[in-house]
Order: sequence, then C-alpha cells, then structure tokens
Amino acid sequence: MPKTLDFSGRKVLLTGGARGIGREMTRLLVARGARIVAIGRDAATLEALRQAHPGAVLTRQADLADAEAVANLARWIAADHADTSVLINNAAIMNHCELMTPSPARFDDIALEIAINLTAPMKLSAALLPVLGAHPSAAIVNVTTGLAIAPKRGAAVYCATKAGLRSFTRSLRDQCRHAGLPIQVSEAVMTLVDTTLSSAAPKKYPPERAAADVIAGVERGRDEIWIEKTKLLRVVHRLSPALACRIMRDR
Repeated sequence: MPKTLDFSGRKVLLTGGARGIGREMTRLLVARGARIVAIGRDAATLEALRQAHPGAVLTRQADLADAEAVANLARWIAADHADTSVLINNAAIMNHCELMTPSPARFDDIALEIAINLTAPMKLSAALLPVLGAHPSAAIVNVTTGLAIAPKRGAAVYCATKAGLRSFTRSLRDQCRHAGLPIQVSEAVMTLVDTTLSSAAPKKYPPERAAADVIAGVERGRDEIWIEKTKLLRVVHRLSPALACRIMRDR
C-alpha cells in the first residue's frame, strides 16, 4: 500500500505558485496547514499572493530559464529553508508554433521552453534530494500532461519537454526507492485546464479542481495522478496508441 502524506506543518517549495493551477494549489495547501515558498517570474503576482496569505506564504522571484538562478534557488533552500519537505515542479510555458515557419528566434524559443519545462525541474529535483531526504517523509511532484503521452501538433517542444519530464520522474522514483530515500516521487498528468497556458478551447477543466486533484493524489501517495480526461486517454493509449495520437493531435 502507498504511504499517505499529510501536508499539515510542512514547508512546500512550489514553482509557478502565483498563477493558474499553482495559485490554486497554494490556496489549498495553506488551508491544510502548509507553509509555501512560491516561485515565479512576476513580482506583482507574487506580492499579491503573499498578501492574500499573510504569514503562510513566502515568495521569491526567479527566472527558471536562467541556470544560475536555479542553482541559487537550490542553494537558498538548502541554507535557509532546510525544513522544506515537498517540492512541486509546476512552472511551465507553452509556445504554439509551426516549426515549418522560418524564424530567426526559433532556436531561442526552443531553448527557453526546454529550460523552464524540463531542465529546471530536473535540476531542482536533483539538487534538493539531500534536503528532502533528511526528513522522515518527503515528496517531489512533477506536473506533466496528457500531451506527454500523445503530442499536440502545434506545440511540439512543449510536448517533448513534458514527455522528458515524465520519463525523468519514473527514473527518479526508481532511484529514490533503490537508495531507500523516504521521498515519494509523483507525476501529476494534467488535462486541458482553464489557464493562460493553453489555447482557447471549450470545456476546459477549472484550475481549482485540477489543483485539488493533484493535492489529493499526493496525499494518497499516488505514483501517477491522472487528472480528469487523462484517465480516459490512458485507457485509449493502452488499447491503441495511434488512436490516442489522432485524438490529441489538434487539441
């Protein structure tokens, strides 16, 4: 049986914590008695989040595309917030682009998306293993998407980064278990949520429900947390990968 995790009294490092799903996770975790270290790029939204949860939320402005900023963040947590026992890698960007269209900035866009969506969560997870492993129980939660399983045509780089993060999460989980570290490594497979990340589409899942599903899955000790329609996608992909890809191609 998987071990359950109680957020009460824990300190949680949450990237992308001031917007969308991250903002809703912050609200729900605070209600559970957790203290949050919220990471974001925009100072105004971070300050609004801090003021909304006085005494429960600490914020830090950081650009996760910057390798040195990620390293500094990990060192700061280890030095000043060693009581952090949960890391949630939630921050991500999505560029909707056709790679067939020539663009001088294309390489920069690709590098930025990879840095934020894949490199930063891998580095933070690896760097903070000693901090997390020092606790009797801890957790790393990596937010991916159903597009990691069946990619969308118009967001090739985003889908590739999430597929890479899915693979990394599985290997990291195996390594932690093999090493006997008390760290639960979970993947939250996100559906299409009503945030600025996704393009306009009808019937998008509310961010507050997505956040609640993620937190509930972590509390139950789930290795994989399938959100809303990704539960069906998982079944379809198991039966027919080609069909799953056709369904998701133009989402």
